[in-house]
Amino acid sequence: MSIPPVLRTLLTAPGPSGYETTAAAAFREAAGGFTEDVRSDVMGSSTAHVPGTGSGRTLAVVGHIDEIGLIVTHIEDTGFLRFIGVGGWDPQVLIGQRIELATKDGTVPGVVGKKPIHLIKAEERTKAPELKDLHIDIGAADGDGARELVRVGDVAVITGEPVELPNGRAVSRSMDNRLGCFVAYEVARLVAADGGAPGEVVAVAAVQEETGLSGALTTAHSLRPDIAIAVDVTFATDTPGISEQELGKHHLGSGPVIQRGTTLHPAVSELLIETAEAEGIPYTLSASSRGTGTDADSIHTSRGGVATGLVSIPLRYMHSPVEMVQLDDVENTAKLIAAFARRLPVDLVLER
Repeated sequence: MSIPPVLRTLLTAPGPSGYETTAAAAFREAAGGFTEDVRSDVMGSSTAHVPGTGSGRTLAVVGHIDEIGLIVTHIEDTGFLRFIGVGGWDPQVLIGQRIELATKDGTVPGVVGKKPIHLIKAEERTKAPELKDLHIDIGAADGDGARELVRVGDVAVITGEPVELPNGRAVSRSMDNRLGCFVAYEVARLVAADGGAPGEVVAVAAVQEETGLSGALTTAHSLRPDIAIAVDVTFATDTPGISEQELGKHHLGSGPVIQRGTTLHPAVSELLIETAEAEGIPYTLSASSRGTGTDADSIHTSRGGVATGLVSIPLRYMHSPVEMVQLDDVENTAKLIAAFARRLPVDLVLER
């Protein structure tokens, strides 16, 4: 299985939290292929609307379009840049990475540097580096040269093209959570191609999830969906050092992960399970006792409450430039939610 062209475009478009413009534009352009009703808002979130065939419930399928990145905080007189993370980074992942900075005049390449191991004292070698120990080098001769190219507040992402691997697997940065946005897009496309669902289906590419779930909060408020399904990634538990006893058995290739929990609406979770079984789609279950750490946490408390579900895709090496997914898990996640939309009863009881 190859990476679908729309997914490849989303994966390669830069878009750290708060600076999602390029990635969001790619989502809207793709969605324009199946619906004329594509919108964006002041936050930067995007929606693609497929009208319902009757008076059914409005379903929002929400993925977040932002990725983790870096933001410049200081330009030294030597020409080196200091930075902090946009979203959660393991500093060890950044060492030696090539990056691209988005500036007002275009893209500026650079690398993340650190003192060579030869110059690190023996007692320091066992200590994990911190972001303050790292810097960005754009090849500037001095601070004035660097300031001609970059300003404080410019953001960066790691560079690198997606790579296809055996067994239908692929590696890329930004799979968290361009995968969720692609699924939202694909659900709406499948529903439109099938002639619609009983109610309106809205694909949402929400912004600023990695820094506070903000885009999903404002979009849910303005959109007023009856039901929402957040689509995100979760930890694949088939890699060394990860405990299935703590996280559950969610291997690459095992299908979408349907979550049940205190903040998720039981009627939505049950209908997702029933749909997966009726359609012959493989799935696993996970559970949460408080928040999920996803956009579902902000959506379900919008206005008077939204009946919210969560479907996740198993992912290896989260928050790194080598996030790995099995592509049929992505395909099956989209098929599951599209079938859910078509099966969604007009009279589904949500009050409890």
